[in-house]
Amino acid sequence: RALSPRPAVTVRCQEGQLALTVRRDLFGTGRPVRAAELSLGTASCPPLSPNPAQAFVTFVAALHECGSTLQVTPDSLIYRTTLFYKPTRSGNPLIVRATPAEVPIECHYPRRSNVSSGAVHPTWAPFHATVAAEERLWFSLRLMDDDWSRERLSNGFQLGDSLRFQADVTSEGHVPLRLFVDQCVATTTPDRSSSPRYAFIDLGGCLVDSRSEDTGSTFVSPRPRPESLRFLVDAFKFAGDAGNLLYISCHLRVSPAAQAPNPWNKACSFSKASGLWAPLEGTAAICSCCDTGSCPSPG
Repeated sequence: RALSPRPAVTVRCQEGQLALTVRRDLFGTGRPVRAAELSLGTASCPPLSPNPAQAFVTFVAALHECGSTLQVTPDSLIYRTTLFYKPTRSGNPLIVRATPAEVPIECHYPRRSNVSSGAVHPTWAPFHATVAAEERLWFSLRLMDDDWSRERLSNGFQLGDSLRFQADVTSEGHVPLRLFVDQCVATTTPDRSSSPRYAFIDLGGCLVDSRSEDTGSTFVSPRPRPESLRFLVDAFKFAGDAGNLLYISCHLRVSPAAQAPNPWNKACSFSKASGLWAPLEGTAAICSCCDTGSCPSPG
């Protein structure tokens, strides 16, 4: 039989989801499969409500849904799932007229380019590239192992654990830079403005979670280098939320390394020993707005 020029399965890897189109004549035999015999992923997600008159069946799912898996490589995020065809038994249980099939599906996203304007999930990747002084900057935010030696392979945590974040910026021939984290927001959906919403870093560099009782959240001193910033945050979840997934969005920015930290460019943690806000660099005065909430907006 001559192969059909049209692909039987078409995948569109979009910003936060994949769209899958399956030709009903899946095997090119002229015998259409039933939509109910098709499912996506180990969670057996069904297709969109099919129209029997159409020659195609469509699936739409978020990248992390339907039992998909994620592989992180130095250059890519790879989401994998499977299209399953499981034919129903014929009226005669002694005979089989169709064979089950599995079609592997992959979506590849580069880690060093602008994929989304929102949070990056379910693991860590560079947020965006920007241009400053006609040079390209690459920002990244990663979860690190306990000794900070490498990126953490798993993004699963138990309450009581500490999340170790490392933010970095790299450039090509740029003047020396110092990196800051203006804000980090946790939500239960990819929409960083959704509710519930917890800004554990806010006010242009105040680690407000360090103010909470019985937390060890803090910026880590000293920096590995001016263009890197490390901070610890105790694991948490939203009260009343039955889910176990958090999305974290952070806004990173840089200033010239030769410029002294100031109320616009700061990394402040609350010291429970002294009862005062303490800067990673600079004088204590730059953190005074962390309690008053009157910190100037970063330029």
